[in-house]
Amino acid sequence: MPVPIPRQRAVPAAAGGQAPAVPTPDASPDGSGRAGGTGGPGTSASPGLTLLLIEDDPGGSLSLPELVDSTGRPIRIRAARNLTEVERLLTDDVHCILLDLALPDGPAPNGGTGGTGGTGGTPAYGTPAYDAERGADRAPADADELTTLRHVLRLAPRHAVLALTTSGDAERGARAVRVGAQDYLFRDELDGRLLSRAIQYAVERKRADAAQRQLTESRLRAQENARLERGLLPTPLLEGSPLRFASRYRPGRSRALLGGDFYDTVRTPDGSVHVMIGDVCGHGPDEAALGVELRIAWRALTFAGLVGDELLSTLQKVLEHERANEEIFATLCTVDIAPDGRRAGLCLAGHPAPLVARPGLPAELLPYDNGGPALGLLPRARWPRQQVQLGGTWSLMLYTDGLIEGRIGRGNQRLGQDGMVEMVRRKLAAGLRGDALLEAAVTEVRELNGGELTDDVAVLLLDREPAHERGDER
Repeated sequence: MPVPIPRQRAVPAAAGGQAPAVPTPDASPDGSGRAGGTGGPGTSASPGLTLLLIEDDPGGSLSLPELVDSTGRPIRIRAARNLTEVERLLTDDVHCILLDLALPDGPAPNGGTGGTGGTGGTPAYGTPAYDAERGADRAPADADELTTLRHVLRLAPRHAVLALTTSGDAERGARAVRVGAQDYLFRDELDGRLLSRAIQYAVERKRADAAQRQLTESRLRAQENARLERGLLPTPLLEGSPLRFASRYRPGRSRALLGGDFYDTVRTPDGSVHVMIGDVCGHGPDEAALGVELRIAWRALTFAGLVGDELLSTLQKVLEHERANEEIFATLCTVDIAPDGRRAGLCLAGHPAPLVARPGLPAELLPYDNGGPALGLLPRARWPRQQVQLGGTWSLMLYTDGLIEGRIGRGNQRLGQDGMVEMVRRKLAAGLRGDALLEAAVTEVRELNGGELTDDVAVLLLDREPAHERGDER
């Protein structure tokens, strides 16, 4: 027989649901005890703590003393005699559950919830009437002394739970904590100060556990996304080529590694080097996925020998079949460099022209006035391939519009292609080359913009050194 708890102002576990709560200044006018806030359990929107007591003693031998939180506000109390009442009373403004482990109620074998006395003429699971009708020896084999606790934890995964047991059954309390309760208490050792502190501790521990779990899940998702996106970034295939390759990539999405921009570089068996850069409109994961599909398709088609209009027409078919809606399009620039490195074929599909730098000459955009539209805009479009002369020594820079559309200062003026060309000329005059050139260019664009760029940025650089530095006579 549980020992009644001495109390200053007792709040008995009243039959029929909510117990009379200690009056509080912020209690709701209808006396429901619901907090005025709209947040979930344990949120700062709740004006005070609410405890849901689960025990079925109709005589009220378990009485709770007056409870107050750390600020001196009364802790409101509700009472439920069985799991049916728990489901009704377990609202978002409940912060903590105090469960009597001696409660005979438990989930019915068919998945329903029992109740003391049962309903509709069917004896409740765990009651003497149920055992008499079914036979105690026929109770489910998996039903144990913590079945009710497990069911409460399933009903209230976001609520703190305290288990209540007798001082002679500490092992059951410890098992309750292992199952998922925040702590356990002895019925015959409770007082207002101890119970108030235990409630607040359980609530804070549940908050900390939930925060840690969310942090862990967020880190795992971030790690998985990072591994996936790193695997989708291209690895240039330039074995046997004298060209040097450098790149910089900055997605516009926060904490992302991959955006809607895409690029690739490969060397085919005939010695030609093919380079491509593109931009899918938009900045989300769908656009990033489509960019990867187009890049992989470009690599496969390039190794199959397609160039120019035939290549871009096929890529447009891929885009049309893979895009989420007909408004999605992609710009593209392809360059195929002859085996001797002195000339190249250039195709533009709504994309800005590459920049070329040669010794003794100012850096400039490759001349191109006859490009085609972006992929996905016109069903029967054509993309002419123009021959351009590169010379013996050169640096070729391909980029997406994220590099040129950043703002300059506080106004609405954009850097633009002319501003980018001037910036690159200054970097080259300062002796920057390769990775250092790209890093300095992207850094200055960010600084001019006044912070991170909102659009994805991809920049590639191919360098062909003088013949004496390459060790050949070309």
